[in-house]
Amino acid sequence: MKVFLFTFALAATLGLGGAASAQDKGTVDPKPLPPLANPDDPKTAAKDLFGRKTTPANLQARAVGFYTKGCLAGAVALPVNGKNWQVMRLSRNRNWGHPELIDFLERLAEKAPTVGWNGLLVGDLAQPRGGPMMTGHGSHQIGLDVDIWLRPMPDRELTRREREEMMSTNVVRPDKLDVDPNIWTPGHVGIIKAAAEDPRVERILVNAAIKKALCRDAKGDRSWLHKVRPWYWHNYHFHVRLGCPKDSTSCKPQPPVSAGEGCGDAELAYWFKPKILHPEEPKADRPRKHMTMSALPAECRQVLMAD
Repeated sequence: MKVFLFTFALAATLGLGGAASAQDKGTVDPKPLPPLANPDDPKTAAKDLFGRKTTPANLQARAVGFYTKGCLAGAVALPVNGKNWQVMRLSRNRNWGHPELIDFLERLAEKAPTVGWNGLLVGDLAQPRGGPMMTGHGSHQIGLDVDIWLRPMPDRELTRREREEMMSTNVVRPDKLDVDPNIWTPGHVGIIKAAAEDPRVERILVNAAIKKALCRDAKGDRSWLHKVRPWYWHNYHFHVRLGCPKDSTSCKPQPPVSAGEGCGDAELAYWFKPKILHPEEPKADRPRKHMTMSALPAECRQVLMAD
């Protein structure tokens, strides 16, 4: 139990939500949130403030703070349709990112068909001004994170209802010890490899079974594997995180990933222990602490209040 509580707390710190939150259905008829009674109250949760902003801050583009404690100025929206991508869960309005993230996705989508992947179904990026979210992630706050579904794009434009209700594909076996051979394809390897090879990508988070499969299936140059890190859940999507852009001097980077492929038996063994594969669920009544504006960089108040 102590192991689980530690790892669950670590997951919360790193802001790495589970597959369930990524798969939550949206709505074809989203309603605006009611105004806050006292938005200037210093005890107001930052998520309630940033979650009500529907447009980006008209400021120079920059990522502010850390991936789990920051905001985003000058965000750019990823168009909901592209030549080789479609944005999912439109009702969330989370298709915003730093311009570097938008460029990364457009380039990855262009490359997708050349690596055996039909196109990208894109999940959450960030809110229009980044910041904490009312549901789901603890990260995705500074416009440098994106979830890409492990289900390839179909050969047609999805309807609005499909984008809100369609589920991604769980590529992991029920016993969680490996990928499902009836679902896993060379295209999965190809698209994750293509993402990892972009020099702007700092790390990619996948389920441990996926990491295991990548270690087994990768051919030729394997230098990209060190960026791909096992993490809880992430069996329906892979999470791409860019490093801090040069234009974002107040962006706080993560420590670099450790050297090596991360494919050794000892390195992977931890993730397949019974307590890790089948953790106890946290108590539903455990109180959650929510960040207020005082916990975010001071610059985020300017981002929140900008036109």
